[in-house]
Amino acid sequence: MRRIYMDANATTPLLPEVFAAMHPFFLEHYGNASSIHQQGQHARAAVDHARDEIAHLLHCRTSEIVFTSGGTESDNFALFGTVTSELSATKEKTHVITTSIEHHAVLHAAASLEHRNIDVTFLPCTPEGLIEPASLIAAIRPNTKLVSVMLANNETGVVQPIAALAAIAHAAGALFHTDAVQAGGKLDLDLSPKGALKDVDLLTLSGHKLYAPKGIGILFVRRSVRLNPMFHGGSHERQRRAGTENVTGIVGLGKAASLAQTWLTEDSPADGPTHLAALRDRLEQGILAQVEECGVNGGGAPRVSNTSSIFFDHVEAEALVIALDLKGLSVSGGSACQSGATEPSHVLTAMGLSAARARASIRFSLSRLTTEEEISEALELIPAAVARLRELSPTWHRQEPAVV
Repeated sequence: MRRIYMDANATTPLLPEVFAAMHPFFLEHYGNASSIHQQGQHARAAVDHARDEIAHLLHCRTSEIVFTSGGTESDNFALFGTVTSELSATKEKTHVITTSIEHHAVLHAAASLEHRNIDVTFLPCTPEGLIEPASLIAAIRPNTKLVSVMLANNETGVVQPIAALAAIAHAAGALFHTDAVQAGGKLDLDLSPKGALKDVDLLTLSGHKLYAPKGIGILFVRRSVRLNPMFHGGSHERQRRAGTENVTGIVGLGKAASLAQTWLTEDSPADGPTHLAALRDRLEQGILAQVEECGVNGGGAPRVSNTSSIFFDHVEAEALVIALDLKGLSVSGGSACQSGATEPSHVLTAMGLSAARARASIRFSLSRLTTEEEISEALELIPAAVARLRELSPTWHRQEPAVV
């Protein structure tokens, strides 16, 4: 059975070009990047080159890139590193603002801060999944030290007005962090002094959402930001993140960043984000045309090009995921980090969906490897699977044709 993969927001495939760049560092160039001999310096040069490629993608200084183990560590580092830095400098109670629709890497970190006697405000979202600037203005206090709002939502793909939100935070004297894990390679992330993200102080990226390997990520830290380290040991990463560098992972992320820059600036429309959006739109329109009582979550808001969250009333998402998997189509019911959870998606319920509708929602997330033929096959599999499951649902009552 030929499989169709539409769960790229959980993880992207490793591109052959990325694997080829990494391969020598598994077997031949295995030196520790902190060693002064030739093997070590070869590894150091590779790390420095990857840092250059990532800085080029983000339009920032190489010294502002900190390598981490991935998005969760970077998000935690952003929250704990800035807040503990503030706590060491003042006895004033600290206030942090985030949103009700963040990834759990931020939500659970924020909950941990609350246990440390730090005030946290969770901003609500609109029914389309957007954070309104007015809500941030209303929430900011004189003691607000950090605002953290994700750039693109991992479940719906909805893109937040980060430039406006970051400007509000800066005007109030607060730092601003954004989890940009789902935006890398899909949106232009310009952190330069004149760029759209010029007011963003900290930004998270993860390798395995950017066609690089799992276990590698970065935290962008603007050079003006004071950040306390989470790990203590060696003086790696300019004394900000102790631990021997994951050279192979870093090389892979650097190569992926270089490819992403090409996608965003040089690709023909047939290869870039516009093409992905066209595939996503065709999938959505085909589903909506064939399946009644379904709809797109956040469909009226700006979204990244590859993501679609669709509810299918009278169907349990878990059952639909399994049914499609048996037919060779890989999708998800939401965040991969919450797989197996009994509670409905916190993102969808925050948008106002009922628990039943949230549990009936499926996330389709395409990759650069998704083809037109795969969209066509998916549009045959999905309506058929929904119809079969609805026939088993006690809440489904198909409308009978009118008697003439």
